[in-house]
Amino acid sequence: MPGLTEGQARHEICRVGRSLFERGYVHGTAGNISVRLDDSHGGGFLITPTDACLGFLEPARLARLDAQARQLSGDRASKTIALHTGIYGAARPFDPEVRCVIHTHSTHCVALTLRPQVAAQAELLAALTPYFVMKVGHVPVIAYHRPGALEAVQQVAQAICRYGEAGTPIRAVMLARLGPTVWHDSPAAAMATLEELEETARLACLGAPEPLTEPQIEELRRSFDARW
Repeated sequence: MPGLTEGQARHEICRVGRSLFERGYVHGTAGNISVRLDDSHGGGFLITPTDACLGFLEPARLARLDAQARQLSGDRASKTIALHTGIYGAARPFDPEVRCVIHTHSTHCVALTLRPQVAAQAELLAALTPYFVMKVGHVPVIAYHRPGALEAVQQVAQAICRYGEAGTPIRAVMLARLGPTVWHDSPAAAMATLEELEETARLACLGAPEPLTEPQIEELRRSFDARW
């Protein structure tokens, strides 16, 4: 599937940022969005500026970077650019069409990592709902590091490779105490993944439901090619 032109990507980043902000998935100046441009559209990346509010982005002010993540134009790139480019690089062998990464500080996802029992788990959530299994999949928890720390980038890349090599490629990780990071083939698809993840976390915060059984998960694998 062909990727977005630079103009289309700028519009989509701003549209998705505004939508997430207006519905409470991001707040203040937290969160960032990037798009990897196909070589046919100039290559490199677009990413939201550092400390920008996703609800009030301006297409012309998005940071434009080359293929080596060196800034070419726009406002100063988000400090999480290393995380974004690390995800693109690690995910491409398993998901060649990945073109968008979204990171937020979504409330319920973060709240779960503040619980001692979740902080000690390898994954944020069990298979609670069919759409979580189908649209999100496994979400490994990455131990806390300060925002922008390269150690977190390395651990995210290792998790992507570990799950991909096991035959269950992932579309999301959870940075403990910070928030989820998701990726997909377009900003719209990445936003949908983020929404499903946060809503499943909200359900988990409301109680302790029993997860789907293995036969139920296997049926989702067969019927919908679920990555679980």
